Amino acid sequence: MEKFNASLKSWIDNEKAATEFIGVVSKLWFDKSIELILLRSVLVNRGSGKILNKHIRAETILKKPVRVQDSLLIANAILEEEIAPARIDIGRLNAEWTEEQGKYPSVNAFVLDKLQAFVKAPPRSDKTQDVVLYGFGRIGRLLARELTQFAGNGSHLRLRAIVTRSNSTEDIKKRVSLFRKDSVHGTFAGVANEDFDNKAMVVNGQIIKFMAANKPEDIDYEAEGIQDALIIDNTGVFRDREELGRHLKAKGAAKVLLTAPGKGDIPNIVYGVNQGDLDLDSETIFSAASCTTNAIVPGLEIMEEAFGIIKGHIETIHAYTNDQNLLDNYHKKSRRGRSAPLNMVITETGAGSAAAKAIPSLKGKLTSNAVRVPVPNVSLAILTLEVEKPTSAEEVNKLFLDATLKGHLIEQIRFSNSTEFVSSDGIGDSCACIFDSPATKVSDDGKSVIVYLWYDNEFGYTSQVVRLARHIGKVKSYRYY
Repeated sequence: MEKFNASLKSWIDNEKAATEFIGVVSKLWFDKSIELILLRSVLVNRGSGKILNKHIRAETILKKPVRVQDSLLIANAILEEEIAPARIDIGRLNAEWTEEQGKYPSVNAFVLDKLQAFVKAPPRSDKTQDVVLYGFGRIGRLLARELTQFAGNGSHLRLRAIVTRSNSTEDIKKRVSLFRKDSVHGTFAGVANEDFDNKAMVVNGQIIKFMAANKPEDIDYEAEGIQDALIIDNTGVFRDREELGRHLKAKGAAKVLLTAPGKGDIPNIVYGVNQGDLDLDSETIFSAASCTTNAIVPGLEIMEEAFGIIKGHIETIHAYTNDQNLLDNYHKKSRRGRSAPLNMVITETGAGSAAAKAIPSLKGKLTSNAVRVPVPNVSLAILTLEVEKPTSAEEVNKLFLDATLKGHLIEQIRFSNSTEFVSSDGIGDSCACIFDSPATKVSDDGKSVIVYLWYDNEFGYTSQVVRLARHIGKVKSYRYY
């Protein structure tokens, strides 16, 4: 009984600390535009149970104590100091505090040392970027959730309008209902109300206009006070430069971001890998590539740089999409006419060639295919690679673990050491992919490697689009990961 009581008391103490920590996280976010994350997991708008779970998971990855009480201590110190707007990994700071606290006279001294580049510094960006969503389907609604839920004090990206074919009262009612409740991603963690008189919805205090149009060039965004807008086209209807360029003829539009692979000379960007190649001052049309390309390219870059890829094949086990039929019916593409919830369906994917656009050294080395399977979300990419430098499963796993803790891919890759991970466990993960370490296979000669990458093909991809949008709009804050 003593052990039971002691264990319960310890949990209650942790939950009290987590509840207090939530308050500090909110103050930092809303008052100072400082977002605390924990190994890339969002902490804003999260309950005490999730906060504690994220700390426990961080301990298993970092293999060292990550106490919520220490996170609270560090967060309070950040709140007390003059730190510029930033995105800060409290997990990294927590682990460093555990190892190094003996070197500092106080936690404030520790914070000032670690975040010295941000202390009393001017904001990395002091501008805001108006955003318009052209289309309001699966990706469009998730983008609206992310842009409004994490708008903070209104700086950086601001969602101003959504363009659909109709903005009638009935249409707005249905679209806001779909925004609030999602069968896969759950209920929106905020407040969204219709404003029929002004043809808008109000989300967490943000007024977002519903605009009706059949032709992108006919829209007058300036009439709604929208200036130099980034138009995020998530319809997939327009794919080349000429078609997407029609958006730029609209008053108030400045740049276009396509949430699908772009054709021709449109730059296809996997954020974290090749966004540095962009000329943001001269280019006006961008593509965020596809969900599968975003999932595989970070892993391919790691393998190419470490071992050299001779050749490989990418097999995608992909969730079914709106493009398929619920029941057997005519479809212009092969096999997709058969019922999506009842069949595994082989279909084509351009992931291999698209990956080579982001990593030119892989040109001609990759083949790819896909199988649509009866799950509504979360997909799996299997990379079968022949490498130049022999390796082992342990070396590959260590390489991916290191990439998730430091370097330029920490937002793109999450490391999983769970032997019980299944597809639904990946729902809502913001990383482009989740590396399944227990599944890694390497041949006896070390030259053939099989890597398994899970990805939320809706939310993980949406998170990549938001990252790219911040980059294009030049509204990124400082980072401490």
